[in-house]
Amino acid sequence: MNEQNYEKAYDPIAARERRAAREKLRRRKQQRRRRMVRRLVALCLSVVLTVCVVPPLCNRAEQLLYPRKYEQLVEKWAADYELDPLLVYAFIRTESGFDPQATSSVDARGLMQMTEETFLWMRSKIAPEEPLTFADLYDPDTAIRFGCYYLHLCMVRYKGDVSTAAAAYHSGWGTVDQLLQIEEHSADGETLQGFPYNQMHHYVNKITACYQTYQRLYAGQ
Repeated sequence: MNEQNYEKAYDPIAARERRAAREKLRRRKQQRRRRMVRRLVALCLSVVLTVCVVPPLCNRAEQLLYPRKYEQLVEKWAADYELDPLLVYAFIRTESGFDPQATSSVDARGLMQMTEETFLWMRSKIAPEEPLTFADLYDPDTAIRFGCYYLHLCMVRYKGDVSTAAAAYHSGWGTVDQLLQIEEHSADGETLQGFPYNQMHHYVNKITACYQTYQRLYAGQ
């Protein structure tokens, strides 16, 4: 190619534009790579937060909803009456929401909601010489002591089956014993598989669900 033709073929302005276009394309690729790296880092951080941080926070939030109040009293009386403390917490939460002054429409009182008739019967068994009155169920120590003993009796009577014991705690032994004689509700005559009364059914479901949550939140602690 002679010099004249080369000068015609080479356009310095077009060359600069091509170089600028290539540089612009290179910068765009670099920017895309940087954005991709940032997204990957953000994703990794998100995964780390999800795995390491979020579960403990959620667990802590659930523990606030399912607390272990009156822990020393619960541990003491649960041990004395061979109960799982987590089961006792489930009953207290369900019965009174941990309010020591709770009183039901039928005048059941205290943290574990005991009626006067049941209280007097329990007192004759575990505190016959103590000057305790029905009003003392508003004292957390007395309420947990008497409630744990009654729950212990229910668990022993019904072979440690939580659902049947919960039904008895709520509706009384007489009602449960009658249901145990009906094959539709009990296959073995010792534990219930069916809870035909709405309030009983609802109560048993609340106790068992609450107990399972306590076991999940505090297992091994």
